[in-house]
Amino acid sequence: MDINASVAKRWALLALLGVTLLSQGCQKGEEPVDPYAFNYPDYFPDPTYTFDNNPITEQGFKLGKKLFFDPILSRDGTIACSNCHVQAVAFADAAHPISIGIEERIGKRNAPGLFNLGFRETFIWDGGVTHLDFVPLNAIENPLEMDDDISLVIQKLTAHPEYPTLFRQAFGTDTINGAYFLHAMAQFQLLLISAGSEYDQMLQGEKSLTPLAKTGLSIFESRCATCHDGALFTDQSFRNNGLNASHESDPGRALITAANSDKGTFKVPSLRNVAATSPYMHDARFGTLEEVLDHYDVGMVDSETLDPVFRQPDGSLGIPLTDAEKKALIVFLETLTDRDFLRNPLFFRN
Repeated sequence: MDINASVAKRWALLALLGVTLLSQGCQKGEEPVDPYAFNYPDYFPDPTYTFDNNPITEQGFKLGKKLFFDPILSRDGTIACSNCHVQAVAFADAAHPISIGIEERIGKRNAPGLFNLGFRETFIWDGGVTHLDFVPLNAIENPLEMDDDISLVIQKLTAHPEYPTLFRQAFGTDTINGAYFLHAMAQFQLLLISAGSEYDQMLQGEKSLTPLAKTGLSIFESRCATCHDGALFTDQSFRNNGLNASHESDPGRALITAANSDKGTFKVPSLRNVAATSPYMHDARFGTLEEVLDHYDVGMVDSETLDPVFRQPDGSLGIPLTDAEKKALIVFLETLTDRDFLRNPLFFRN
């Protein structure tokens, strides 16, 4: 199935799901009482985000959400964050394999899903951003995306008929500045917590996986969990997974570190909601999970920085998988879809 057909099929399925309220996860040892609290299951790691300087409030969250959906953040007022990050597909981009910016400018990479950001150590494919507060700047000031300047954005917000009041309600000040702007954006993104999948229900003793999904889980744990580890389904490392022999067009992590050993390495993505977030890889080359598994089975391309985990003792590359194992793996990966997250009204545009 081509990428466009896959996207159309997924949208059709999601449209049938309807709207239900998200059952909030539990903060460690507590029952949820506040939809604007940072709630997460006890088997999640501790958050990496420090809330001391930016506690989440209802007003701050709602302000951040309004900004997320507002094209005022782009130079010509045509592109919002939500253009490339759509809730129905876990805040990934269902319409464009590669991000499209203002004036139809074509970016260089696929827009990843946005969820569980408060637990991440680095952001974007090459890890060039190390704090959630600064993630929006990457898109706002990228000439292929929003092509604006944060100082000009602040001027537009200050002159806006609504935003000064909203910032005052959220932060108690009449002055709109970059810090408050980024804090509001972070508050919205922090509450994009995905922890309600069928897999999570299994961990919480609420549901059992099917026999085939259990088989897929066993295969996953033995073949895939080295990189896609833990409750987040990523070890947050950067790895070369055999996509290209040369990395001149996109050096990946080496753009940040300038280290030859990082050429062609990219951040290991979380596999939560993976069935909803095609196309796959930083360059969106695969439209289906079947294509992804075929790549790991027989499609690996060797290069100097290929991750050692993909080098087999017999000299072959990749992760050997039978057709039956691939089928079971996909069934398991589908249990990682958090349908409540995909349709949670808390994140709907007002």
